[in-house]
Parts: sequence; C-alpha cells; structure tokens
Amino acid sequence: MTFHRKGLPIFPLEIFEINENYILGIYKGSFSDFDILIKYRQKVEQSWSRMRTPKHIHWAVDILIKLHEDRVKTQAFLDFLLDVWDNTKPIRNKGQQKEILTIEFLLQDSKNMIQKYDVLSNKGEYSVKFLILLAKLLMIQEKTNLETAYIFKSLLDSLRNNKDIFSVVSIASHTGR
Repeated sequence: MTFHRKGLPIFPLEIFEINENYILGIYKGSFSDFDILIKYRQKVEQSWSRMRTPKHIHWAVDILIKLHEDRVKTQAFLDFLLDVWDNTKPIRNKGQQKEILTIEFLLQDSKNMIQKYDVLSNKGEYSVKFLILLAKLLMIQEKTNLETAYIFKSLLDSLRNNKDIFSVVSIASHTGR
C-alpha cells in the first residue's frame, strides 16, 4: 500500500485488512501536524483496484442506496454514527495518534453495531464494518485539521433527516481533498 508523491515513496502509518475485499491504508497527511490521509484498495473481479482516496460523496452515495433499500435500519445506523461524531476527538500528539490508529481503538464500541446493522452490508457497495471504519477515520481527520469542523456532521444530519438529494450531494461535495 505504498504510493508515490513527487517521485518519493509514501509509506502507510497503518494498514487494516477489513475483509477479503478491502484494504485500508492510513498515511501522514499534509494539512496539519497530525493530519491523516486515507486510501483503500478494493478487490474487483479477483484483482485489486488501484489505490483510491475516499471522498465524503462516495460514502454518502452508499448510504443513500442503503436508505432506499431499508430506511428504518439505515436511519438507526445514522443515529449511531451521529453519536460517534459527538464522541470523536482530534489527534493532538504522537501518543494519541498511535492509540487512535489501531483497528482495536477504531472498532472498540462498534462490534455490536456491525452485527446489528450487518443486513445493510448487502445493500449498496460497502459493508457496515468498512463504513464505520471509514466514517470514524473521516471524522478524526476532519476534527484533527479543524476541531470546529462540521461538514461530516452536516452530511450525517442531512442523510438522517431525509434532505433532498441535491442538498446531500451539495454538502458531500464541499469537502476538499
């Protein structure tokens, strides 16, 4: 999961093998001292995709599909993620970075939720486990770079409160990176 930037190799801080179809890599970002950059690879037809940088819009589209397929269960899943947002803290030092960037830390309060909402894994592109990890990392990334940031929370709120697709896409598309 090494990539090159300006001809130099960029090595991951951490790699998570989510399942047989997804590998997630976390790298040192460039926006702040403890910024993280998230990349993943997905197995497609027996071979691995190129490395991708997930955007809020990718995440939102998958949730929109899940909402279409099972609104009640997906809204409950969004309620869980809104609670996660409220409890997510930014990375402020190397010790926190080392602790936070472990799969054990990222999933510590989510194992029951993965089972509870696993039925949603069969709808849309991404599994619930992948979405939770990705959401937590995006939340950490956003709050680390600007503690008063709110884009991801606004996205969760717009999805949870049945905002029209234009509003959801508009919020999801205004997120740098």
